[in-house]
Amino acid sequence: MASDTASLPRKPDSVATRGDRRRTPYRRRLRSRIIVSFVLLGFCLTTLFAFATNWARMRVETQLVEDVMNRNIDEYARRYYEDPLRSPDLPVQQIRAFAYPKDKFERVREERAQWAAFNDGIHTVTGDEHGEQYSYKLAVRKTPDAWFFLAYDMTDSVRGGQQLNRALVLSVLVFSLLSLVLGWWSASKVMKPVSDLAARLRAYRGGTSDPEPLAPRFPDDEVGQLAQALDDYSSRLTEVVQRDREFNADVSHELRTPLAVIRGATELLLTRPGLDEKVLQRLQRIQRAEQQCSDLIGALLLLSRNERGQGTSNVARVAEQLLDAHRAQLGGKPLDLVLEGERDLVIDAPEAALSVALGNLIGNAVKYSQDGSVRVHVSANAVSVTDSGPGLSEEDAAKLFQRGYRGTHAGHSQGGGIGLSIVSRLCDLYGWQVSVRPGGDRGVIATLTFSPKPL
Repeated sequence: MASDTASLPRKPDSVATRGDRRRTPYRRRLRSRIIVSFVLLGFCLTTLFAFATNWARMRVETQLVEDVMNRNIDEYARRYYEDPLRSPDLPVQQIRAFAYPKDKFERVREERAQWAAFNDGIHTVTGDEHGEQYSYKLAVRKTPDAWFFLAYDMTDSVRGGQQLNRALVLSVLVFSLLSLVLGWWSASKVMKPVSDLAARLRAYRGGTSDPEPLAPRFPDDEVGQLAQALDDYSSRLTEVVQRDREFNADVSHELRTPLAVIRGATELLLTRPGLDEKVLQRLQRIQRAEQQCSDLIGALLLLSRNERGQGTSNVARVAEQLLDAHRAQLGGKPLDLVLEGERDLVIDAPEAALSVALGNLIGNAVKYSQDGSVRVHVSANAVSVTDSGPGLSEEDAAKLFQRGYRGTHAGHSQGGGIGLSIVSRLCDLYGWQVSVRPGGDRGVIATLTFSPKPL
């Protein structure tokens, strides 16, 4: 069995279910995006500022220290050559100077091998002595007659740099927190009009009266323009819906009049005695067709109004009536129509709605089953229709409930591909579920599951 779409060869995993809702991926709210943007902006700016500050400090400090050391070592060498027998004084107390004449070069290589290996210039020396870190800059000047070394203690400077780094990290955290607070406040201010607009739109959901205009309640800004556009759209949509309802009501009224005439004439003719058997069968067929038309018109009118009809229905009795109607239309096709299962299942829906929904499922099963059987099984809370048709493909399963879709095996059969579309709309209206799945080696199983009856 299939819809007006027909069934294609069976694919084992293909299942179509009306009522299943695909879960859309989670998306952060716009308010969250604004807050995250502020936090990222504050963090990036303060981090960049801290990095630039630390880099500038290190560069300026290094340049100043090296300039001081270069000047002092040149001055130290000049004073040494003025009086080699006297150790010259240095104007900077933080610098220790060392001068080694030529005869002490080997001693330097033994005692201060690292210094002896340095070339002329400024070098950084770090290490650990007795568990304490030390760092100093070493200026080196080597001449054929003497070697000069100036050591500039950088330990305090390194400690100061570490303290500055901690202060910069703390500042990054503080400014990031401030950015979070500012982002939260700004997002609340920016999103409040949008939230108010959404709240007013939700308040109109399901309302029967015409909604109040939105634009007068908002300032003339972007949100106000959006509210004005929504008002215009609402007005056009209300006009379309109203025209559609009026059209459906007019069509329903105009169609029911000739149907009432057909019903009356048929009932009158059926009361005549001695009717020919063929004439009797044709009159009964006309009577069933009139009843189907009346049920369909009533169901479509309720769908157009989005209203649930009142009444209860015995599923087995409606199914038996539908099977009897299709038996008279088999035209010699070797097909058995069988009703199985429960006989006491009663649902909270009018027979017209159930007849349209179940009739489409049975009609499709009969249409696309050339031989074998069509079995209608009524269970505790559902009814299933199993046919012996060609089956169902994944392509048809994915599009089965789309309005106007007709499968490959529909061929030249009559129908516009709207049967299961109407069934799915009835299921949405009454809270039912309809599913179609392969029935084994061949055929399809269509199941109509009813909502629990209210206590």
